[in-house]
Amino acid sequence: MKVVVIGGGVVGALIVRELSMYDLEITLIEKNLDIGWGVTKANSAILHAGYDDPIGSVRAKFCAKGNELYTQLAKELDFEIKRIGSYVIAFDEEEIGTLKKLLRQGEVNGVPGLEIHEKEIILEKEPNLSKEIKYGLWAPTAGITEPWMIAIAAVENAVDNGAKLILGEKVVDFEKHYDRITKVITDKSSYEADVVINAAGLFADEIAELAGAEYVPLHPRRGEYILLDKKIGNMVSSVIFPTPTILSKGILVLPTIDGGLLLGPTAVDLASDMKDNLSTTSEGLKEIISFTKRFVPSLDFSQTVKTFSGLRPESPQKDFFINNSERVKNFINVMAMRSPGLTAAPAIAKHVVEEIIQERLKISLSARKDFNPIRKGIKSFSKLSPKEWQKHVEQNPLAGRLICYCNEVTEAEIVEAIKRGARTLDGVKFRTRAMFGRCQGGFCSIKIMKILERELNVDMSQIVQKSYNSWIVNGRVRE
Repeated sequence: MKVVVIGGGVVGALIVRELSMYDLEITLIEKNLDIGWGVTKANSAILHAGYDDPIGSVRAKFCAKGNELYTQLAKELDFEIKRIGSYVIAFDEEEIGTLKKLLRQGEVNGVPGLEIHEKEIILEKEPNLSKEIKYGLWAPTAGITEPWMIAIAAVENAVDNGAKLILGEKVVDFEKHYDRITKVITDKSSYEADVVINAAGLFADEIAELAGAEYVPLHPRRGEYILLDKKIGNMVSSVIFPTPTILSKGILVLPTIDGGLLLGPTAVDLASDMKDNLSTTSEGLKEIISFTKRFVPSLDFSQTVKTFSGLRPESPQKDFFINNSERVKNFINVMAMRSPGLTAAPAIAKHVVEEIIQERLKISLSARKDFNPIRKGIKSFSKLSPKEWQKHVEQNPLAGRLICYCNEVTEAEIVEAIKRGARTLDGVKFRTRAMFGRCQGGFCSIKIMKILERELNVDMSQIVQKSYNSWIVNGRVRE
């Protein structure tokens, strides 16, 4: 049986990985030049505990379960998660009422270990928080990760188990026979399909409409962020939430997986035709600064490394839309992946394969006896002891040549990223953390371009940042 998955974000990637456990022909189609460059690339990177999702919602069904599944998934696919826990902070008695509601909701949703702490306990753990806080809802299962790395790892493992990856092709049409899709047509080729899974992120409604299937309309909700340097990355040790509103979970303060400090996001709804609008605004950044200083008064914004924004898909029902189509019998929608889509993704992947494909569509799947669940990440030499690092340098001298000084990334790591599929500067960046540091690639990007030029045997003018038109140089000044 041939299954085509549209969309290489974290949800699509984990679905493909789940499918690769069975005897199937699997094709993943991603319009970008690499995995995880849509909604997955720019978000808060939080594994939510699951207390915020309304009882009975689709979000509540998958969030706490997905959070739990990440422990084993991280071991198998060798990506980092840190269960640093989270606090929802209350400043007054009205907000403590919301905390109590979230506590009860979380308990019904199956979230373990929830507790409401008083000010003294919170400040003992988080001494840089405002002394004006009163209470906090503690969720020990909350954590942080790198969403793009999860997507990359899942696809690498799926490809190792026989899945086919198609990058840089946009789905433009479907060939149908009565009420079933027989081919997925891209701007470059076509792919036969017995089952089609739509995990196209912000564009999933457009894909579903193209297929003639049911869908919910999506519009982008833009969230702006400020990233602060590692020098002050220890200002908080857990994820700090404000008391949530109807619109969003609020503007957060949290450590990043590599030691920085992330502030945001804002929440601004954009028109449905603005799905590529990743601009930042002075108003949004000012809002982040004023809001976060209320929680952490000593924040030093002179340590800003970068500002950026991300888009997440929002729908009228403010919930996931996951179902097999009644109109197009072999088409499955996995769309409206608003927060906590990242957290829920592993549970959603299992649901799609086990409950929708096998139970609802009545398709019997045969488990592969040779499925290998293990994928090893790229070795980060700077995390080794000097003695261990030296052993690797003796075996491979490139392991001793630093290319990115901010994050201590070696040439050996960059070469390995290229071997695993990096063809762009961002492809290297998201696999190694090179160019993620204080200089944002100001010193190392040209070195990485030279390595890409050498390893891919292409002229430097052919190397792009992330898309076909994001060229960096267009020729040589002199030969």
